[in-house]
Amino acid sequence: MEIKLQKFVSDCGLMSRRSAEKEIASGKFQINGTKASVGDRIDPEKDLVTYNGKPVRKPSGRKTYLLIYKPAGIVTTMSDEMGRKTVADLVSGRAGRLYPVGRLDKDSEGLLIMTDDGEFANRVMHPSGEIRKTYVAFLRGYVENNQLDHLRAMRELEGKPINPVDVSLIDRSDRVSRVRFVLTEGKNRQIRKMCEETGLSVMQLKRVQIGDIHIGNMAPGDVRDLTAAEKRSLEKRASGPQNTKERKQNRGRTEKRNDL
Repeated sequence: MEIKLQKFVSDCGLMSRRSAEKEIASGKFQINGTKASVGDRIDPEKDLVTYNGKPVRKPSGRKTYLLIYKPAGIVTTMSDEMGRKTVADLVSGRAGRLYPVGRLDKDSEGLLIMTDDGEFANRVMHPSGEIRKTYVAFLRGYVENNQLDHLRAMRELEGKPINPVDVSLIDRSDRVSRVRFVLTEGKNRQIRKMCEETGLSVMQLKRVQIGDIHIGNMAPGDVRDLTAAEKRSLEKRASGPQNTKERKQNRGRTEKRNDL
């Protein structure tokens, strides 16, 4: 049975479908010796797919699902042309062709999932699942109530729409304020850009929760296997949008919540 090339690549654990589409478009894939195009379909039993000249095949055996605490200063890629340390260094020696599920920018730290299961990664990253990701931002100085209200009210960033963000104050002083952000999507450097637009300076940004998985007592650089229950929880949340009642409750809480 024929399937899309990017799905086959994802199933092989080489990279996510989204990444595969970019690599296909850049001409790095071939099918039976011919340069592939986005939208091409293949028969996994008959066709030979190569990536940068190397055959792409489905791995045999058990899939790997890891939870890592990415330290600040590490880039969320498996290789880096500038020679910077990557998340691949945190999982060196692990079996399988692992890659990150989603991203954390270089200056941010916290929870990140890595796997060699392309289908799982695609489901978890897809925006329809609305998997909530919780961050704690350490902001310079005393954050005013009207600044928090502005963050909660934001529906556009750099001219593009964004989903409502649940913003709540943890504590604050003249030196630093801690603010919790809960997102159901992840635009590039979204929290940092939201804060910059509000006149706030981010000193430290940490992702502390993905869905029901909390950072607990993990420290920067720690790596552990996802438990079966954690994997099931992510798959359940990624199976589709939350039910209508829960979504309305979440959005209402985002717009009306005031913890000050």
